[in-house]
Formats: sequence, structure tokens, C-alpha cells
Amino acid sequence: SCLQTSLSIWGWGSLGLVLFLVTFGPFAIFYFAFYILCFVGGGFVVTLLFGKSNSEKYLEQCEHSFLPCTSVGIPKCIEEMKREAKPIKIDRRLTGANIIDEPLQQVIQFSLRDYVQYWYYTLSDDESFLLEIRQALQYALVQFSARSKETDWQPYFTTRLVDDFGTHLRVFRKAQQRIAEKGDQMKDQAEELVDTFFEVEVEMEKEVCRDLVCTSPKDEEGFLRDLCEVLLYILLPPGDFQNKIMRYFVREILSRGILLPLINQLSDPDYINQYVIWMIRDSNCNYEAFMNIIKLSDNIGELEAVKDKASEELQYLRSLDTAGDDINTIKNQINSLLYVIKVCDSRIQRLQSGKEIDTVKLAANFGKLCTVPLDHILVDNVALQFFMDYMQQTGGQAHLFFWMTVEGYRVTAQQQLEVLQSRQKDGKHQTNQTKGLLRAAAFGVYEQYLSEKASPRVNIDDNLVAKLAETLNHEDPTPEIFDDIQRKVYELMLRDERFYPSFKQNALYVRMLAELDMLKDPSFRGSDDGEGESFNGSPTGSINLSLDDLSNVPTDDTVQLHAYISDTGVCNDHGKTYALYAITVHRRTPNSEETWKTYRRYSDFHDFHMRITEQFENLANILKLPGKKTFNNMDREFLEKRKKDLNAYLQLLLNPEMMKASPALAHYVYDFLENKAYSKGKGDFARKMDTFVNPLRNSMRNVSNAVKSLPDSLAEGMTKMSDNMGKMSERLGQDIKQSFFKVPPLIQKTYSDPDHCRVAATIDDNVDDNIPLRVMLLLMDEVFDLKERNQWLRRNIKNLLQQLIRATYGDTINRKIVDHVDWMTSPEQVADAVKRFRDAFWPNGILAETVPRRDKAIRMRTRVAGKTKLLEVMPDELKHIIGAETTRKGILRVFEMFQHAQLNKRMVYVFLERFLETLFPQNKFHELFNKLHSRSKQMQRYKQRLHSTQAPSLQK
Repeated sequence: SCLQTSLSIWGWGSLGLVLFLVTFGPFAIFYFAFYILCFVGGGFVVTLLFGKSNSEKYLEQCEHSFLPCTSVGIPKCIEEMKREAKPIKIDRRLTGANIIDEPLQQVIQFSLRDYVQYWYYTLSDDESFLLEIRQALQYALVQFSARSKETDWQPYFTTRLVDDFGTHLRVFRKAQQRIAEKGDQMKDQAEELVDTFFEVEVEMEKEVCRDLVCTSPKDEEGFLRDLCEVLLYILLPPGDFQNKIMRYFVREILSRGILLPLINQLSDPDYINQYVIWMIRDSNCNYEAFMNIIKLSDNIGELEAVKDKASEELQYLRSLDTAGDDINTIKNQINSLLYVIKVCDSRIQRLQSGKEIDTVKLAANFGKLCTVPLDHILVDNVALQFFMDYMQQTGGQAHLFFWMTVEGYRVTAQQQLEVLQSRQKDGKHQTNQTKGLLRAAAFGVYEQYLSEKASPRVNIDDNLVAKLAETLNHEDPTPEIFDDIQRKVYELMLRDERFYPSFKQNALYVRMLAELDMLKDPSFRGSDDGEGESFNGSPTGSINLSLDDLSNVPTDDTVQLHAYISDTGVCNDHGKTYALYAITVHRRTPNSEETWKTYRRYSDFHDFHMRITEQFENLANILKLPGKKTFNNMDREFLEKRKKDLNAYLQLLLNPEMMKASPALAHYVYDFLENKAYSKGKGDFARKMDTFVNPLRNSMRNVSNAVKSLPDSLAEGMTKMSDNMGKMSERLGQDIKQSFFKVPPLIQKTYSDPDHCRVAATIDDNVDDNIPLRVMLLLMDEVFDLKERNQWLRRNIKNLLQQLIRATYGDTINRKIVDHVDWMTSPEQVADAVKRFRDAFWPNGILAETVPRRDKAIRMRTRVAGKTKLLEVMPDELKHIIGAETTRKGILRVFEMFQHAQLNKRMVYVFLERFLETLFPQNKFHELFNKLHSRSKQMQRYKQRLHSTQAPSLQK
């Protein structure tokens, strides 16, 4: 049945298809399919359109019912700006002191008004953005104020600030020296000086160089932006700092609106010169100082500016119609102006022709030099240092030191005996103690200069020495006990051709006259063609050298000395065990050659080291003796290590450069290395002096004019010391050894590493706790280059400064300085500084216009006026202490340092960096500044040079 059903369906279907094809034709099936497809597609399109419109209407109804209408882009910004802003409350308190807050609020208001509001109101009237910026600034100031109150500013003002200034001056001095060594090879001396300055800076600082910040305006702006952004990160709350728009606005206001103009003004040489003139405005211009500046000037612009002004004034005076007494006054003025013009013309011609002849730098005619008697030299602080240097060169320093020591002994002995007599009248008895001290002092003088063990020894009549020894052994010492021998020594120095007569023909004598301001001015002697300035009458012929180029007496390089420790062993002598070192010494001369062995203990090395470091102060910074060891010091491994260290010590000591620095050092080395028992007499005497407390160092000042101005203070100090003879001070005993009985050093510090480090790294330990002494000594060292001079002079200046400070303030000076720093950082002074800043930038509440750069001629004349004022204000006493030439050089060096805007910027940025490091000690500003300055070209070149010098050693 299923089969039948299936056949019937297929049958009927086939029949229908046949009938359809017969009726409609063969293509009817395609039309039918097309009709069906159109029907289905039309239904789908109608359904889609209807559904979309209904869905949009429904969603629109939902949005209006539940959510606000959203907008994007500009419409959204406009809608937000139209919305009513919530009021922002600003607390006007900043520092907690109303006298500071009021001017600070004015500064904030003026800054927003002149740097933001003038353009912001052209975009919008809404003030919420301005209020938010103001709130952010105030918050930063509040945090800044809180940090300032917690900071101890005393180290910054008394140590770091002075150290940075001294280091800046040292870098400038070193740069000047390098420029001088290059001679006339530079095309642009100012540009070369700046490049050399930053080259020296990176060698001294080693980690940082600020050349890009100081020489490139673009890099400077970038540096200030980065710095301000770091400060905002520290001072602002995180939410405000993340607001980039507000942060950038505040950053630009601080960096370009405030800091950059302020730094540019503080770095402007013309502004500094005007400020210098304003500070010393009370002093009248001195004609002599003005003419000295003109004669010393090496700037053609300065000379031309002065000449033009003098010519202008000359024309004015000649145009006046005067009669009577006024005409004489005008004639005198005209003559003075003509002389100024003549000096300027002559100086300009010399500079342009390259025949620069300077009174200060040129040694005068030896045959026409002033003669300074020996007795005047011995009592003049400045002259004595040059005679001392000469005596050291010739090997006669023992005679001079003996004469000075006896002077000190006589003065001290007289004072002590006077005190003793007054005490005896009062019924107090300290006779034996006082006489014992005087006897110890007299024996000390004898042992150091006259005994057989003395090194160096004063060569004088043996009968006089024997008579003195007899007197010392059997009689009480008197103040006049050394007078006979002292007179003989004086006669020897005066008559012997090796000493004073030859000194008058030496270059050091010319230097001495320059420091005493006794050289004649050769600038207008003879013809004006510049050909009459050579020396005539000198035994060595014509000498045409600057004072800075006059060299010392050449040393004898014909003797070569070599030594090394060849062996070591342990000896036992009467129960005492000690190590012994065998030193093989080889000495070669043009005519002979010797080799021998000598044996020394470690104690011999130690005593020798103490002796030479006492005699040559600067060796203590170069020679390092291996330290002592209390236990296991006979161990073989330890002895080998000490042998190696002592060998290194010997090789450094015998370095030809060190031996060449002073012939006198060779004498001590030969004595130590000779094949004989080593004498420790000098060391014993030094130890005995620990018990002698009489202030003999005061007698050194009695031979200087500077100390003679304080006789009452010294006498009072001597009386107080005499009253406390029973309680002797160990500190004073050490000072006696160092400042009096120690022979001044013969090796200068010109070759030692401290010259290439920061100033604070080389300050004396014993003055570091005395703030004013540290500040004055540091500044005098760098301004007047005292460390390059005779160290005896520097010690005397140090002692004089100590006496002045103690006589003026006593022991309360540090307390007074701390109080002064507190006063400087008090609310009143801070408010006054803020007001000065406000009035400078916004006089009468109006933004100050950019001051046009003054004419070059005016700026040059301002420079001349500033130098004249500085020279004029320097006291004559300073010239008497350190010398007129040194004083002039130091003052003019400081003034010249401020004539370069790039270098001034460097100093300002150093002060700013130290200020921030002090204010934020926990924020690692030191590392930050190193990174900010890491792109320095000088720093990169320095690292390359360092790498190139280290590479060969690493390969080895």
C-alpha cells in the first residue's frame, strides 16, 4: 500500500509539472523563483526598518527617563564651563608670620596677574582655574616654609656657602694659570677662559660640570623646568601634581617668570659692578687708586671708555669762560685730564703692540732698586718671608731661624722674669718652676741650633758656643744669654756674600720690593716707544721677565741617590726584641759611585718622618708612613708587608721631583741613609717642648708691624698665661712647637693633590671648629693665594687672626655667629627679603620692564670705578701683612672673576643646589643634580680622557 501511495504522489506531481510547463512555458519556473525571493526580501526590509525606528524611540524614552544627555568635544567643554562652579576657599596663611605672608600674597597675586590673567581672561571669565593655581602655589609655599623651619641653616651659611665660594675662586685661579701658560695663542681670551674654567671644574668636582646650564640658554631653561617640576612633586599633593595643565602652568611661572630673570640679573657683571659701587658708596674716589687701575688695566675697552670720557670733560672745561681764581683750578683739572689721556694712550699702544710692560709684573732696573737695610727686613712681616725663602735656598736658614728664636726667647724671658718679680713682691714663690722653664727653653735653643747634634747647625765661633754651654750648665739663664752669639750671626748674615749682599741681587729681592710697593714705575720713564723697559746694571745682563716668571736658584742634579730595603730581620738586644731593616743605598756623582748598607728600626723611620714633616709641613699630605702595630708586630707576614710599605715610602721620598723641590730636604735624607747610627736628638727635644708652655709664638709677632699694633692685648694675654703657669695647656704646647720652633716648610703646595679638590677638603683641622677663623683663613687662602706662598707667613696670619678674634669676642664668637644666622633667618629678615624681591620685580605694583642693556662705554667705566673702589677700601694694614702686590692681585682676581656672566651663573647655581640639598636632605638632590648635568660636554670629554688613561693599565 505504501508503494502504491508513493507512486500516486510521484504520478500526480509529474502530471502537475507537465501541465505547468505546457501551460506557462519552460521559463516559468525561473519567474516563480524570482517572485518568491522578492517577497521574502521585501518582508525582511520592512521588518528591519520598523524595528529600528521603534527601538530608537524606546531607547530615547529610556535615556530621558534615567540618564542625562551626554555630549562630547567642544559642546561638552562649553556646557561644563557654563555650569555654576563651587566656591573654592583659600586660606591666606602661608608661613605663620603675618609680616611674611602679606608680601608673599602680593607676589602671588602679581605673578598670576602678569603671567596668567592677561591672556586667560581672553578665553574665559571663569576664575576657578586661577583659584586652583593660586591654591597650589600657596600649598607649595606652606610646605616650603615648614621645611625651612625644620632646617639648621648655620652650616649652610658658615661652611657650605664659604666653601663653594672658595672653590669657585680656586677653579677661576687655576683657569687663569692655564691661560697664562698658553701665552698669546688664544683668539678669544674670554671664551677660552670660560672653556678652561669648566675644564678645571670637572677635574675638581669629578662628578659634575655645569657648562651646558651656564653657556646654553636652551639647556638652562630645560634645567630650570626639570628642577621646578621636581620641587612641585615634593611640595604639591599628588592630586594637584597629576593635573598636568596646572602643573605646567605653575612650572613655567616659576622657571621662566621668576627664577630665570632673577638668575640672569644676579649673574650680570654690570649689575654686580653697580652693586659693589653702591656697597662702598661712602668712600671717596682716590686719584692714586684710579691711576693704578688705569696703569694695570689689560682691557682696551676700559681704557678707551675712560679716555673718551676724559676727552669729553676736557672739551667742556676748555669751553668755559672763566677768569680770576677759577682759571687756575680749571688749568689744574685740564692738566690732570691730559695726563689721564696720555696714560690711556700709552697703555693702549702697549696692549695693541704686544709690548705690555707692567710695574707690578716687571722687575725694575737692578742698579736703581731701593735698598732696604737688613735690620728693617728682619722686623717687617712681608720682607722677612722673602729673605727667609732666599736663606732656605742658600742653606743659611739656620742662621736666620736662630736670630728669630733668640728674639722670641729674649722677649718671653723678660716678661716672665718681670712677672716673677711682681709675684715675689706679693709673697708668691714660683722661682724654681719659672727658672726651670726658662732653662729648658734656653737648652732647647742651644740643642736645636748650636750643639753638635743640631741639624742644620749654626756655624759660629766655637769659643762663644763653649762659653754659652758653660753658662747654661752653671748659671741661671737670663734674657741676654744669647746676645753675643746673636750679634755674631747678624754680622754674618749682613757681611757674608752668600746672604744679604747676594739677596739684593736676587729675583726674590725684586719680588720683595714689589710687595712693599717700592718698585719705581717704568711706564713713563724715557721714551714713549716702549723700548726703554729692560733691566740695565744687573750682574747677569738684561733681564726682561715678569715677577711671576722669576725662578728660584737652580738645584744640583748631578748627585743621584737610590735606596731600597733589601732585607729585614728580628734582633734581640738586652731582652728587647725589635725589627731591623737593611737599606741598600747607591749614590752616583760625576766623579764617583758608592754603595753601602745601613740599618734602621721602624722607630728610626718614625722619628725621621716626624722630623721632616715638622720641617716641611706639606710632606704630611704626601708621605704616609705605615702605621704602628702593638701586637704580633714581629710576625713574618707583617714584617714583609711593612717592608713593602717602607720601600714605597722611600721611593716616593727619593723621587727626583720631590728632591728637586728643595735642596735642604736632601740633607735630611742623606743624614738618615748614611752608614752610621741614627741620632734622635731632634725628636727628643720636640718631646721636651711639650712641657714648655711659655707663649714664644707671640715673640714672632713682635718682629712684625702688624702685631705691634696690639701690644696691650698681647701683654694682657702674657700676664694671664703667667698666672696659670702651674696648669700648663697641652694644646698651647703643641702650638708652640708648630708655630715657633718648627722651621718653615721649604716645599710649597703647588704640586700636591689638594689643589685639585674642593677647598673644604684642605682646611686645617685645628681651625674647623672656629667659625670666623675658618671663614677668614679660607677666604684669605683663596683670594690672596697664601698656600702658594711661604708657610711661615700663613702661620703668622693664622695666629694673628686668632689673636684678633679672641681679643674682640673671646670664646663667645661662635655663639654670636650662630645668633647672627638665626637673625638672618628670622621672620623680620625674611619678610624684608621678600619685600625687596617684590619691589624689584613689581615697583609700585607694576611689572618692571626689561632694563635695556647699558652702553658699552658706560659699562666699561663702571668696571674701572668698581676696581678703584675695591682697591681704595682695602686697609693699608693688610698690605703690611701680606704685601701690596699680593693684595692688589687678590682683589683684582676676585673682581675679574665677576666679569664673566657664565661663571657668575655657575656660582649662582652652585649656591642654589647647596640650598636645596640643605633644605631637602632626604630627597637625594645631589644625585639628581649629577643626572641633570650628565649631558655636559666637558664631563663627557673628561670621562673619555679618564678611560683612555686607565685602559692601558687595565690591559697590563
